Parts: sequence; structure tokens; C-alpha cells
Amino acid sequence: MQAEYVIIGAGSGGCAMAGRLAEAGRKVIVIEHGGTDAGPLIQMPGALSYPMNMKRYDWGFRSEPEAELNGRRMATPRGKVLGGSSSINGMVYVRGHAKDFDTWEEMGATGWGYADVAPYYKRIESWDSGGHGGDADWRGKGGPLHVSRGKRDNPLVRAFVEAGAQAGYDVTPDYNGEKQEGFGPFEATIHKGERWSAYKAYLKPALATGNVEIVRGLARRIVMREGRAVGVEVERRGRIEVIMALEEVILAASSINSPKLLMLSGIGPAAHLAEHGIEVVADRPGVGANLQDHLELYIQQAATQPVSLFKYWNLFGKGLVGAQWLFTRTGPGASNQFESCAFIRSRAGIEYPDLQIHFLPIAVRYDGQAAAEGHGFQAHVGPMRSKSRGSVTLRSADPADAPVIRFNYMTHPDDWTEFRAGIRLVREVFAQEAFAPYRGHEIQPGDAVQSDAALDAFIRAHAESAYHPCGTCRMGRADDPMAVVDPEGRVIGVEGLRVADSSVFPQITNGNLNAPSILVGDKMADHVLGRTPLPRDNAAPWIHPNWREAQR
Repeated sequence: MQAEYVIIGAGSGGCAMAGRLAEAGRKVIVIEHGGTDAGPLIQMPGALSYPMNMKRYDWGFRSEPEAELNGRRMATPRGKVLGGSSSINGMVYVRGHAKDFDTWEEMGATGWGYADVAPYYKRIESWDSGGHGGDADWRGKGGPLHVSRGKRDNPLVRAFVEAGAQAGYDVTPDYNGEKQEGFGPFEATIHKGERWSAYKAYLKPALATGNVEIVRGLARRIVMREGRAVGVEVERRGRIEVIMALEEVILAASSINSPKLLMLSGIGPAAHLAEHGIEVVADRPGVGANLQDHLELYIQQAATQPVSLFKYWNLFGKGLVGAQWLFTRTGPGASNQFESCAFIRSRAGIEYPDLQIHFLPIAVRYDGQAAAEGHGFQAHVGPMRSKSRGSVTLRSADPADAPVIRFNYMTHPDDWTEFRAGIRLVREVFAQEAFAPYRGHEIQPGDAVQSDAALDAFIRAHAESAYHPCGTCRMGRADDPMAVVDPEGRVIGVEGLRVADSSVFPQITNGNLNAPSILVGDKMADHVLGRTPLPRDNAAPWIHPNWREAQR
């Protein structure tokens, strides 16, 4: 079995890559261990807490005990299904701040500055503001990825933005446009009431061209001959076989599985590979290093009026929502309920936002457990650019074994300062007049939790991953010993092999990672095809004019 290009992983980057290669007439095989995305639990946006907690759709990774988080082993869901994590995520769409990409370029990812990536975001998007404003000139209209805004008809959703303005923050019409900083409407990969995954956007249309074939199986390792990737060893239907790549192998298996597969294939830190009896093809110490993620906390407030989504949090209510969605693709089930958000700076002297706030008109956890208190609302808040770094390493040379994941969360002192600031700033927003008609007592952390020590104890016990791992095969200059791929995604030190997923991020971006993960697959496809990159877009993003002196 063979094709010009063999892509490992049908996730955000892999689907985008396959779609663009197929569009150019290339023959592609996509290897995916997971199965179909069919079924209401994936397709209904309001059911988002289900698929990410189901073994059928999730690899089920867990971190090693995290020393700064009371030794907790943190859930690390990654999509094991067509569409990858874009089929099980919260559907939030955030490009990232312009400065994130300029930082990538400064770190050696030449050609990935904001002026370079903005045209690709326009190419990716089919944007619909839903009548809620926005920056049309900054957005894309004809792309494969549908991006939309919720109805925003819940009074709590509107109160959040009003409260932000009352607290002295800017209101932004479009955080994915000129101005990320401020409070405003959230965006999601939802189309006509359904999840719009990377599979639906890119891979499904590509299959219709006849240029792409999906192979179900577990990729075990990349087959290397004389320093060149020539195929992929796959276990499927109980047998091991090799799928040959006539041109290139493209690794898009996630920031957890991509470094694992490189190491199993002899590409990684030589001493670590030797520990597991793996012959070294290329000594790349950066493989599996530089792991980053976003941590967040839920600040939960009781509501004094029955305006939250808690009224549906019972068997009858869920049945009603499910039926309305099944028959009409409307109602609460047609939204991920993340309809308002904020990007703010934790203190003066920070040039662009370092805190993201997701607002939700119910008090609930990602695992679907609602607060026992009943009606409420919450904000998820956490630092965007933690200085802590972790790693992904091999547990053994057996491809069936999960890798060792160490995030080293909260190991940098700045993390604590930023996190405490985030909690206090959210509390200040919830204390504004806009929330007065609805505001009850604070459920979590609780009014008694005020001192730095009390907040730190709460963070240790309750901080959760936002499920944004990245950075483990980072882009950089070819002469950078810790870089794994060059700015065109080519693995340094070998031939015929690229990486095209969130593992190539030199530094984590502001906000949720699905959009920049798709960006990587879409833009890398032009590099694979040898095309001239799209012309740069030099529109200047908004930066707070008094950022040195003012926090807002």
C-alpha cells in the first residue's frame, strides 16, 4: 500500500494538510487510530462534556503526579476519532494574539510572524458574526472552516460584557480581528447548530475527490532508510504492515503522540533512546521537550434568579434539549454555551493580554458535574503564557504504551502571581453593577479564600488543564540544537519527514489552540507543495496605548 504522502493522524493539522494536498491533486493516505465521528454526542455542541470523557473518542492520557498540584495526575484528553481533538473539544475558536506569532518568528520560526499567518487565517475561515458586530476586513469569508457566534440571548452572557466595561476594560467587537484585548462575544466552530470539526471542513470533502484514503490502525513507528522516512509501520486488523510514502511522511499525531512516534523511530535525545534500546537515527534533544499547556480555575457564583442553564440539568430538561436539537438543530444544544469572553492583562507593564476568561451561564465542570447549589454562573481564568515547561518521554519501546507526560505545572514563581491576579480580577468583574440582579454568594473558591496563601492552596487543589498541550517538536532555525523542525515543518537531520500539528509551536498562543493547530496544517501544506506563501498582510493589531502604565 502506498501514496505520495502518508499523514499520521486525522486531527486538526492532519485534516487541513490532507485537504490542501488533495485539492492540489496529490494522492494521500491518512492513518487514524480512532473511528467515525458519527453520533449526536459529538455533533451536538451542548453535549461537549461527553465525548472528551469517553474512551471511544479519547486516548485517555494522564500526566505523572504534578508536584505543585498536590501530586494530582491530570487528565490529558486527545481526540482518537476522525477530526482528532477538533471532534471532542469545546469548539472555541481563537486565532491567538498577533504578538504570539511575532514571538514565534523571533524564536526562529521565520515566515510565521503575524503578517505571514493572517492571510492563512483568512483562507481558512468562513466567518459569520451572527449579527454581533466584528471586523469583517480582518476575517475570511470563503474558507472551509465555519466560525460563528452564539445567539447571546442569555442575560448572564450579556451581563458579563457589561460588567467588564463597568470595571473599566475595553469592549472588543472581535478578539480575532484588530483588537484581542477586552470583553466581547466568543466564537466557535459551529455551523447550523452542529460541531464543525477539521474532519468536516477538510478531510470529508477531500475524500470525495478520490485523492485521499483513510487507513484505520495504530501507527507504530516511521520507517527510516539511510536517514530518510520512506513509510509508516501500522498495526491493523491484528497484523503489522508498512504503508509506503513515495514523497513524504507527515506527522500530525498531536503534541503527545508526535514526539512519541519520533522517538520510537530513532529521532530524539540519544541517551533517552539508548535507555530503551532504540537505534539513533538523529540525535534531536528537543523532541518531547518544551511541553506547554494552559491551566485554569473555575470561579463560580450562585445566581439569585433562575436564569442559568441549570434549569435543563435534569433528566427531563436534558431530554427536552436533546429532542429540540435532534429535530431542529436549535435551542441550548446548538451552542457550546461559551458566548462571552475576555482577554485582559494581569498588570501594567505587560504589552498584550496574558489572561483569558471564558464565561459560562451555569456552574459546571468539564466532566459534566454541575454544582450542587443549583443556579449559578462561572468564569474560567488562567495565565496564557506560563513559563513552566514540561516533557513527553517514552515509557518503553512498545508502541502500545502511553508516553510519560510531565507538565511541571506551576513550577515558575510568575505562574502563582498571574493566577492570583486572575482570580481577583474575575471577582472584581463579578462584583460590578451588571451582575447585581443575579449575584448570590461565591460558590468557589468561596468568600473566605482571600489571602495569597489561601488562594495558592485553592489553586493546588482545584486548577485544571484547559487541554491545550503543545510545543514538543518546536519550530526553529536549522542550527538551533533544541529545534525539532525547521520553519517549513521538516524534521531537522532527516529527509522526507515533516511535523504539522500543535507540537511545532515554539510558544503557546493566547487562547484555545484549535485555530492555530489548523493554521499549521493549512500553511504547512503550501510548504509541502513548494508554493510561494500567500502575500503578507501588514495590518497593525491594536495594542493598549498605555500598557506600560495601566492594567486596563
